[in-house]
Amino acid sequence: MPHIKNALIRYRIIDKCLRNKYNPFPSKEDLRIACEESLFGSSDGSHICDSTIEKDMFAMKMEHDAPIRYSKKDRGYYYEDPEFTINDIPLTNDDLEAISFAAKTLSQFRDVKMFSQFGSAIDKIVDRVTIGPREDDEQYIQFESTYRDGGSEFLADLFGAIKSMVWVRFEYARYQTEELEKREVLPLLLKQYRNRWYLISWDRMRDDFRTFGLDRIEDLEITSEKGERPSGFDPDNFFKHSIGITNDNSPPLEVILDASELASKYLDSLPLHISQKIVERREKGYRFKLTVKITEELIREIMSYGGAVKVIEPASLKAEIELRAKRILD
Repeated sequence: MPHIKNALIRYRIIDKCLRNKYNPFPSKEDLRIACEESLFGSSDGSHICDSTIEKDMFAMKMEHDAPIRYSKKDRGYYYEDPEFTINDIPLTNDDLEAISFAAKTLSQFRDVKMFSQFGSAIDKIVDRVTIGPREDDEQYIQFESTYRDGGSEFLADLFGAIKSMVWVRFEYARYQTEELEKREVLPLLLKQYRNRWYLISWDRMRDDFRTFGLDRIEDLEITSEKGERPSGFDPDNFFKHSIGITNDNSPPLEVILDASELASKYLDSLPLHISQKIVERREKGYRFKLTVKITEELIREIMSYGGAVKVIEPASLKAEIELRAKRILD
């Protein structure tokens, strides 16, 4: 069974290589190295040989009707139908078992620092596969659903542009006017927030960092013009003091919040920010302190508690909350 599982995973890797527009017409050696590096972390041929790749491509043709062809001109393999992907083929029981095996393997690394940012995604995969999809599962358990996934079709292209550090062009629909604006940016980082994807980039016209929702991007064009990462841009710390996807030039401030007994339990179990700390425990609630930028996301998080969380400091945030509360009453 491990042999079958590895073969199924290799099929996916080969499929990805054949669809990679940034490295078209991979050779047999390219496919072998990609599979060995992904599965074993090496590329010396000690685990996968050329004949294995030949058998894999033959099996993909026979079992999945993969339109794999060889180009003598480009000395590499390609899909005769560029829209084909093995990912569109329904999963068999063996496929599901292979995914289950991979999910259990992933679960071993959920606490490793390098993979900590993917911990939630790993948990979802493990939970879903461990329980196993059946026709009547929804009668007993419901998983969180993504109702809007617009823009996800741009993820692969933008990811490639970030790695290649090239400029991109697109039209962007602003929330306020819904009018399309032409933008030319250097993509720097993809970030997900509340089941939506955002692109953090350097905007050529505005000469500053800008964030764009992928669901509002149209007519994406990847150029061949190389760019340079702006000095001082650090993806690990870019959102260090932010909640959500807002990061302006304002400095972070010390925010003090008083929460009711029930709200304190929620805030303690699900902090608003990594800097959040309990500075005082009271019989009827806690006082919290966090160091963050005052953003729209922070304001909405506080207001979502409907008065069970009170702003003590700073005065500017307290005034904004009071103003919005009055608007609600009006």
